[in-house]
Amino acid sequence: MPNARSASACDSQILNLRIPPFDHAVADAARTRWNSVAKPIGSLGLLEDAVTQIALVTGDLDVDISRRCVAVLCADNGVVAEGVSQSTHEVTTTVANNIARGRSSVCLMCRPFGIDCMAVDLGMVCPPGADGVLDRRIAAGTGNIAQGPAMTREQAARAIMVGVDLVEGLKRQGYGIIATGEMGIGNTTTATAMACAFLEGDPKALTTRGAGLSDEGLRRKEEAIARALEINKPFTDDPLDVLSKVGGFDIAGMCGMFLGGAVHRVPVIVDGLISVVAAFCAWRLKPECVNAMIASHVSSEPAAGLMLDQMGLRAPLHAGMRLGEGTGAASLIPLLDMAVSLYREGTTFEACGMAPYEVRP
Repeated sequence: MPNARSASACDSQILNLRIPPFDHAVADAARTRWNSVAKPIGSLGLLEDAVTQIALVTGDLDVDISRRCVAVLCADNGVVAEGVSQSTHEVTTTVANNIARGRSSVCLMCRPFGIDCMAVDLGMVCPPGADGVLDRRIAAGTGNIAQGPAMTREQAARAIMVGVDLVEGLKRQGYGIIATGEMGIGNTTTATAMACAFLEGDPKALTTRGAGLSDEGLRRKEEAIARALEINKPFTDDPLDVLSKVGGFDIAGMCGMFLGGAVHRVPVIVDGLISVVAAFCAWRLKPECVNAMIASHVSSEPAAGLMLDQMGLRAPLHAGMRLGEGTGAASLIPLLDMAVSLYREGTTFEACGMAPYEVRP
């Protein structure tokens, strides 16, 4: 496979991002607090791990996720011209508008739990008509990856920095945890192309039907991904090269959000395939940023599980979800609420007059 390209001037902002060292003593203290709660040690499994990780990321033993949001990054993909989706780019804008109006699937799922939702335009073909869609537009959609690169390297870097800055802004607004979401017709194609490049995988093994393609549609999707990899020849050891050649603006922005979570000390929840690919790209750029990532669910696409495994991330939810919009990431937050409640207020062994359980290897 090709070796990594040398970094260009447009990479400098990303390369110069500083991720402060994580204080693992805070995580140790959080585990000690968990072990003092009158319950079997480790009995909440991955939920205990997630709360401990939030303490590590924020540096605060008193975990607080009472203000939370889903940021849905919206962008269109030129590869839709290859017949890889049932829908056209107009649907991306429709859903973005519905998110801004509080009417989309993710909004309705989040409403009972006080989770704010926002849509961010990184590159839709049709500009949004609703007030409230954040304008972070790079271009009116990407190029067709089956015919050439999705974007320039400079555009990829700009989109990544949009994501980094978005996390910083959300932290200033008081959000203690951020879930990632996306909306972009054709983005399972771009995400799978990136996954095939990173994992050196066969498109036939990693490509799925997305939103419900027919057999013929699946064949077109597989062929488009194979052509994209052959024409663009992404350098697999260079994440920015892979992203710019066969990715999308939504993936680039989410990649930046995962980097921003580590830089600005905000836990960021990983959603399904598209989000996992973005997280993997961020991890390849800055491996230590994985400390700020919390996996939510294992989606039905095989590449998602493979990439989570490589990053060492374990997702609590196994529900076969594949709706998108950040719905899987948002679904984790109520479970985290329950775990945080027990972590903060659970009766201790000492208060019960009980001998604590022993921590055993």
